[in-house]
Amino acid sequence: MTPEEVVALRKAHFFPCTQHFYRNPPVLVSGSMQHVTDGEGRVYTDFFAGVSVVATGHCNPAIAEATVRQARRLQHTTTIYLTEPSALLAERLAKLLPAYPRVFFCNSGSEANEGALVLARRHTKRRGFISLTESLHGRTSLTTSVTGLSMWRTDPFPDDHVYFIPRPYEFGLDPQEAAERSLSALEDVLNEAGDNIAAMIVEPIQGNGGMIVMPDGYLARAKTLLERYGVLLIADEIQTGFGRTGQLLASRQLGVQPDIVTMAKALGGGIPIGAFAATEEVAASLNVPSASTFGGNPVSAATALAVLDYIEAERLPERAERLGTALKRGLERMRAYYPHLLSEVRGLGLMLGAELYAGDPARGAAVTDRVLEEMKDRGFLIGKNGVSRNVLAFQPPIVIEPGDIEAMLEALDAVLGGIEQERLKEEEAAEGAKTPTPADDVSAGGSGPAGKEPFLSQEAANGGRPE
Repeated sequence: MTPEEVVALRKAHFFPCTQHFYRNPPVLVSGSMQHVTDGEGRVYTDFFAGVSVVATGHCNPAIAEATVRQARRLQHTTTIYLTEPSALLAERLAKLLPAYPRVFFCNSGSEANEGALVLARRHTKRRGFISLTESLHGRTSLTTSVTGLSMWRTDPFPDDHVYFIPRPYEFGLDPQEAAERSLSALEDVLNEAGDNIAAMIVEPIQGNGGMIVMPDGYLARAKTLLERYGVLLIADEIQTGFGRTGQLLASRQLGVQPDIVTMAKALGGGIPIGAFAATEEVAASLNVPSASTFGGNPVSAATALAVLDYIEAERLPERAERLGTALKRGLERMRAYYPHLLSEVRGLGLMLGAELYAGDPARGAAVTDRVLEEMKDRGFLIGKNGVSRNVLAFQPPIVIEPGDIEAMLEALDAVLGGIEQERLKEEEAAEGAKTPTPADDVSAGGSGPAGKEPFLSQEAANGGRPE
């Protein structure tokens, strides 16, 4: 089918809320590791991974074979029958995350967060929740209510027992000052309503909020405050979990042990699965009869086991840290070349964001859309997020190669260079005469300042290892 035919069918039969990237979108028909191919045979290097989902790569043979093998043997029963894959997966997760020996399987990140919130209510016998502004936790009832991003709060009647505090970030504000402001607000809410609050839910990195990393020490200090009032901490690890940030869990990386963690996305490598896990004490509160028709489905569980095998065998967390450091340095160098365009680079591991025109987010959003379109035309798929949708999102499969990163940075340099050249011409026309600036060395092709070095060091080009 042509892109026009697919778009027509979507418009005719999807709910109007469903959108897509690009003015001229490709129809993706196949994938292999870090690449996807469209219906016309054009190959793209994927730097978004289905929003962090295919961390182990598209159609990874080691994982796909496990999926097919299980699908041919037994596709589905339900949790009221015994099957090996879900029991083995539960055991495997408990060994990998020993602080959380109990797990409940479901189908998505939204469902995992919903279950975690309900578990917190059962354990504390309280109703309320604390969440951060500009957060995103899902599309279900409670998860919509605790979502702080206005564009994703689609339920017109959210739960009114949710307290939002400022996230520990504001562009131009000292990170420690932003953290103190947030913690002060947290303490105020706890003083006011702590005896009615079940849990605080936090993304260690706000993905859709613009790749905002919780500052050093913030989560640990928040946990200390919450414990004084018997309030649980839920870490939403839907996007961050299973190696993307450099460790299996970003909350661990940021120095805190939450009471409940939620998982999805990368755990299934493209097959839907979700889960929430908890300490023994907290998990004991979910003791009424319950089931999940598809939770721990044999195919999804067998796939997840293969995903975990691959993550361990290929040491993907270490790879994400190594290549993420290289990519971040490359983006930071690019920010130095295009300071008018690229305001800030943020993130951990291979979960990075580059904000455009932070001081003029409406302009930044328009430029972001242009960058995505032109990068697609050059063979690279990147994402976007942020409060104003002006943040370029880099969340590639962790199997990405250093050469892919260098090629993407070179393409991005060309795109930003062209946009910068237009800006200079606009300024020249407005002023009536050109004013020399260091950026005048940017060529129309985007080669940047004269003598610009490659964005990746030789060490990064060697896979992050010294020669």
